Amino acid sequence: MVAELWPGVPAAWSRYVHVPSTAAVDRPGTHHKWHLLDNAPDLEARGVEPAGTLLCVHGNPTWSYLWRTLAAAGSTAERPWRVIAVDQLDMGYSARTGTFRRLADRISDLSDLTTALELDGPVVTVGHDWGGIISLGWALAHRSQLAGVVLTNTAVHPAGFSLPPALRLALHPAVHGWGTVSTDAFLRVTHALAQPALAPEVRRAFAAPYRGTPRRAGVGNFVADIPADEAHPSYRALTRVAEGIRRLNVPALALWGPKDPVFSDRYLRDLIGRLPHADVHRFEGAGHLLPEDRDIASPVFSWLQQNVSAPSATAGTTAASSAETGAAQVPFRPMLAELDERSGDDSPAVVDMAPATSGGDAAAPAAPKVLSWKQLAVRVDALAAGLAGIGVRPGDRVNLLVPPGIELTSLIYACLRLGAVVVVADAGLGTKGLSRAIKGAGPQFIVGIERAITGARLFGWPGQRILAGEAAPLRRRLLGVEHTVSELVQAGTGQPVPDYRTDPDADAAVLFTSGSTGPAKGAVYTHRRLAAMRDTLKETYDLRAGSSLVAGFAPFALLGPALGATSVTPDMDVTAPRTLSARALADAAAAVNATTVFASPAALANVLATADELNAAQRAALAGVDLLLSAGAPIPEALLSRVQLLVPQAALHTPYGMTEALPVTDISLEQIRKAGTGNGVCVGTAVAGARVAIAPLAEDGSAGTGLSDAADVTGEILVSAPHVKDRYDRLWITEEHSSSVPGWHRTGDVGHFDADGRLWVEGRLGHVLTTAAGPVTPVAAEQAAESVPAVRLAALVGVGPAGAQVPVAVIEPAGGTRRAGPADQETAAAVRNAVAAACGLDLAAVLVLPQMPTDIRHNSKIDRAALGDWAAKVLAGGRISAPGARR
Repeated sequence: MVAELWPGVPAAWSRYVHVPSTAAVDRPGTHHKWHLLDNAPDLEARGVEPAGTLLCVHGNPTWSYLWRTLAAAGSTAERPWRVIAVDQLDMGYSARTGTFRRLADRISDLSDLTTALELDGPVVTVGHDWGGIISLGWALAHRSQLAGVVLTNTAVHPAGFSLPPALRLALHPAVHGWGTVSTDAFLRVTHALAQPALAPEVRRAFAAPYRGTPRRAGVGNFVADIPADEAHPSYRALTRVAEGIRRLNVPALALWGPKDPVFSDRYLRDLIGRLPHADVHRFEGAGHLLPEDRDIASPVFSWLQQNVSAPSATAGTTAASSAETGAAQVPFRPMLAELDERSGDDSPAVVDMAPATSGGDAAAPAAPKVLSWKQLAVRVDALAAGLAGIGVRPGDRVNLLVPPGIELTSLIYACLRLGAVVVVADAGLGTKGLSRAIKGAGPQFIVGIERAITGARLFGWPGQRILAGEAAPLRRRLLGVEHTVSELVQAGTGQPVPDYRTDPDADAAVLFTSGSTGPAKGAVYTHRRLAAMRDTLKETYDLRAGSSLVAGFAPFALLGPALGATSVTPDMDVTAPRTLSARALADAAAAVNATTVFASPAALANVLATADELNAAQRAALAGVDLLLSAGAPIPEALLSRVQLLVPQAALHTPYGMTEALPVTDISLEQIRKAGTGNGVCVGTAVAGARVAIAPLAEDGSAGTGLSDAADVTGEILVSAPHVKDRYDRLWITEEHSSSVPGWHRTGDVGHFDADGRLWVEGRLGHVLTTAAGPVTPVAAEQAAESVPAVRLAALVGVGPAGAQVPVAVIEPAGGTRRAGPADQETAAAVRNAVAAACGLDLAAVLVLPQMPTDIRHNSKIDRAALGDWAAKVLAGGRISAPGARR
């Protein structure tokens, strides 16, 4: 057994080095005793030559122990790295020098150490907290050795902001000495930031070098050396490093815990601005002590393998290139081309249905608001000029929190005109989800209705605030509103629009997923890929200029002008699909003589539920529809058949796709009927320009990198198309997995092809049960359970350890219930028999709930993770209470 000095640290790693000092604070001839952790003995024992050295620098009040997982991973990696984790002077187990060491001294100290160690390249610096700026200072001074930089939760230039409250408190004269030196309060507060809490033995290890007031002088000095303003002695050194890294062209990786009360996302945005080529990953839920909160060793060594081979290496990316996905081969037609060509056209372009009238005859709706192509072009240009006038530039992110309609359409195309990046994350994510998304995207500007701007003020969302609407001067001041959309239009009217010549492969939009399978992810689209989405829809569904469409599904509400189609937004909350009534849909169709309707399954379900309210004129308007598309979730054939009665002349299609690639496949109602029943939901064949493949499932339920197009092979669904997202935003680890098969996007869905080449979706990869007999996908069993008349909704979950899970059905009764727990014998027997007959699965239990926990936006997407936890507790004899959806 390997002897450990501290938990996770072999005794062989710990060593001391006597180093001559060249720091200005020290007298000539001064030597200091440094402590460091060095995994070189492990590498020597293996007889391997390291690929390079990770030089790891801790912050305050931690020590080299923070990097023990990197040292361990470097020792055992297939491509091993030497890891040298230092204890800075006056910190950890290094010497207490009796001098106040400022930033410049500490950078000099680190250089002295590496000289004494005769450290040669390639070297990758790793820094956390104040160790970040010190490691970067060393990097700038040793460019010939430098192969890359890794940073976790640090501040590159904190003087650009007011200090966080925690640091202001620590610097206060009444608190500083007592809180950082006389007592261990500063240490205890820092250790308490871990998410989750540190194990007691780990907390003791972190505290061990700082027992006793004399051992904590460096802790206090570190805090006092924070350059809070330009008068601070370390300000110049900090600025020199912060500005110097703008010229670093080596690979860079930033790993971040956004729940950090000290170094929040604003410091990450500052860092990205200085190292724009850096790969970034934000670990939602993690905080200041990121190396303790999450496994950072695996992504660091994966990143090193892909990006760092020698000091001359340049930044790389794991995202599939445009050439690999075929995006570069597609002729590029800008998103505004159609609007520009029709800028003199007086026919309607965008129509907003007015809010429903209160009282009176609902069959006589208020007059809609209409903007012609000519008026839309003028408004877009005026808005673009107005936005440019307040500083919006190419690459700037503009978060739009405005409902679909004329205002949102104008804002989107004005941003695209300027080359600004549109950030779209709707209120359906919920307050917490929306806040996570906006802070993660880090927009420079935020445009929203008053409710959204109130949220920005309340939750501290980043970005200069622009109100879509009007408010009294006092209200504006309270909300921090600097401009209104109407003011920007007025200021920009008649002014020239800057021509920034936007690169087709520059970022155009960050579109957030629904968050139904975890925190919402931002999918980044370039101008080329966004245009490819438009072109795929146009070619697949023959959507030509002159078409007129009802956009009852938020993603399609944005594409009308780009398609050259007149678009109308019905009277509904598009973030809550069930607010679309049959009357609202029919009135919208009548307003533009609609030929096409986009709507989600949840919206169509409510349309059917309210269809009896339609009058003759409204039914006639729906009868004129030629094409109806329903996307966002699987839709039963029975429901589609009922919809067909409302739109008797329309071809009904259900595209399959996701925020990252929409659409992927398509199937019509006739084709659904022809396919019949099977294992999952039949979603048809690939749309124009797309390819689909299957990565077969292993026995443990995982999917590898081999691809198949054979029939009846179940696995993860992969897609390759010009309109697939460019990458996930600031989620390098997620993107690495997503694009681990070059040129393909891993969807996270599982399915198979049938003998006719049609794709069937069997569920989500994360919902696959790993039973003793092998992996089991959930959808077939759920469909079988829902065939029982007593069942409205069903979900299949696994209970037990991986590899030995048992299947459990959780149902929501068709007749309703107030209780949660085991189903009655009759219902349970019917569900068991139906599932066994359909897919040969023997259910371990059938449980009942009054209502399924569902995703906030898509109530057809059941939260199976929450259900699985609940089912396990029920079967273990725990308290029976309904589960809540995970957010």
